[in-house]
Amino acid sequence: MTVTRARREVVLDTTREQRIGFGEAVLAGSKTVEQLVEVLDQADDKGLTLLLTRLECHQVDELPVRLQERLDYESHSRTAFFDASRQIGGPARVAVVTAGTSDAAVAREAVRTLEFYGHAAVEICDVGVAGLWRLQQRIDEIAALPVVIAVAGMDAALPTVLAGLVGSLVVAVPTSVGYGISEGGKTALHSLLASCAPGLVTVNIDNGYGAACAAMRALHIHDRAVRDG
Repeated sequence: MTVTRARREVVLDTTREQRIGFGEAVLAGSKTVEQLVEVLDQADDKGLTLLLTRLECHQVDELPVRLQERLDYESHSRTAFFDASRQIGGPARVAVVTAGTSDAAVAREAVRTLEFYGHAAVEICDVGVAGLWRLQQRIDEIAALPVVIAVAGMDAALPTVLAGLVGSLVVAVPTSVGYGISEGGKTALHSLLASCAPGLVTVNIDNGYGAACAAMRALHIHDRAVRDG
């Protein structure tokens, strides 16, 4: 397979981890195979590991075999780790909670992002408000963790409920799950932005990656405060 170089179109942010605590991730979905090859080759030249998000199966299949073999790819979350050998450090401090099974792909993007950067997460699935007993069974487990990422579509009630029940930082991820008036996640987003739960943080529709980054920023601030006394 012959791939045209796209060097002028790719400039990796090699110092991001020094600035903010975690390195660059690559949004793959809108990139050509030539651009992806250049991204991975530049990372290889610099000895970097990379997280790729929104990477589709057909894009992986179109990459040269030499690069495919170095990807840890998960199709459900559409994420890949390039040359990653990072180890999870310590017990889980983040709960990733989904309202329904249909929200699982976005939740997995958050979990995989956390894993790439060395953070364990507890995954709690299908505890939406249509059956509150399911959430009640897990609420103590959720409340024990300092950060909660709550992923929900439709009316996105789950994050508001959680933010009223636990003292953790709650990061809400509206999803595009739903139909009709759900408008591809806009109803969920508007509901969360209008939430009466104080301190609820909301990211963009389907943005599991962004929610994980918000969680990591909070954990880094906490860790720095503890370290500096």
